[in-house]
Amino acid sequence: MLHEKHDPPPSFEAARNRRQKVRAAGMDPNYWYAVAQDKNVAAGQVVEVTFWGDSVAVYRGESKGGRPGRLHAVENRCAHRQLPLTVGVVEGDRIVCQYHGWKYNGVGELSEVPHDHFGKGMPRCKLRDYPVKVRYGLVWLFLGDKERAEQVKLPEIPELEGPDAWSCVPIEVTWDAHHSMIIDNVSDFTHEYLHRKFKPFSNAKLKRCESVGDAVHVSYDTVVGGDKITGQFIDRKSVNTSAMDLAYEYPYQWSNTDDHIKHWLFVVPEGEKRTRGFFLFYFKSFRVPFLPLRFPKRMMSGLLRVANRLHIGPLLSEDGVAVEAEQRGWDKHWDEPAVEMSPAVNAFQALTVRKWEEYLASEQQKHAEKAKQRLLRRQALEAEDSAMAGAAED
Repeated sequence: MLHEKHDPPPSFEAARNRRQKVRAAGMDPNYWYAVAQDKNVAAGQVVEVTFWGDSVAVYRGESKGGRPGRLHAVENRCAHRQLPLTVGVVEGDRIVCQYHGWKYNGVGELSEVPHDHFGKGMPRCKLRDYPVKVRYGLVWLFLGDKERAEQVKLPEIPELEGPDAWSCVPIEVTWDAHHSMIIDNVSDFTHEYLHRKFKPFSNAKLKRCESVGDAVHVSYDTVVGGDKITGQFIDRKSVNTSAMDLAYEYPYQWSNTDDHIKHWLFVVPEGEKRTRGFFLFYFKSFRVPFLPLRFPKRMMSGLLRVANRLHIGPLLSEDGVAVEAEQRGWDKHWDEPAVEMSPAVNAFQALTVRKWEEYLASEQQKHAEKAKQRLLRRQALEAEDSAMAGAAED
């Protein structure tokens, strides 16, 4: 039996409507993106990070005097033969290509070529480097214009800072789906049927959907944490679990239940069909089931690890199965009529499309300005040559 062939979904430029555009849109790199858990990049280790098809080598220098080495991020290639630096090694504070041993420092400058130079000088090679920060247990990269990095703030989560910080154990996922499908999934509660086993929310009614600047704010009346077992850890007498506020603050997403149960999601679009995500769920406290007591703070991290393994992880796996299936369906049926009913999803998609259009327009303007500057320099050189030629004739 012959399989029916399908045309691939259109590019962003060729898309005819918002639904097609959002499934082809990238994300503006001029934000800080969480790309790894800090604990997973050991001293002397290098890991690969992919952002919209671009590969980056993130590495931590070797420890010195008992202090952990510094984190660095450079484009993942050796300027010599273009081998990925992620298959190389770290020596001191430098990353070394596996092939010929060319060594680069933390800002991507070629600092040593260990073999014969054949009478030639040191090659002038400079890889692109990226600003790096560590916060909330995550490694963050600024993947856009480097000079803008300090002007753009990382997300601020005051509950995770200071001596009274809430406990948080991040969960990392990688799903074969477009980033917009994931934002739709975690922000739209009409899919409660998918989670009928774990019941993270139920009987959801959309009460607010408002676009404000580069954010979409949503509020639901819903029963939060309805699982028979895990729900026993929530003190419903002091916490209002009948409502939830949520926002897609481009490019991040968060929720808040009565300032007691919160989460953030940071997505990294690796490509059009693959997205990495970092979920940060954090709780002010847990009650001891069937007793008028709360667990001490020192036990919260351990409880969260158990909850991640037995409840939150399996719950998110249901979302992963759904969005990956949605991606496969989209690849075949992208030209079918749109039948989306949720105004929240429509708002999320409109924001993603607008931000990508703004980024593309700014890049086009930047390239046009560079082309103009090159033309002016060429004209100036031609005028100088012409003047020199005229002087010689005189």
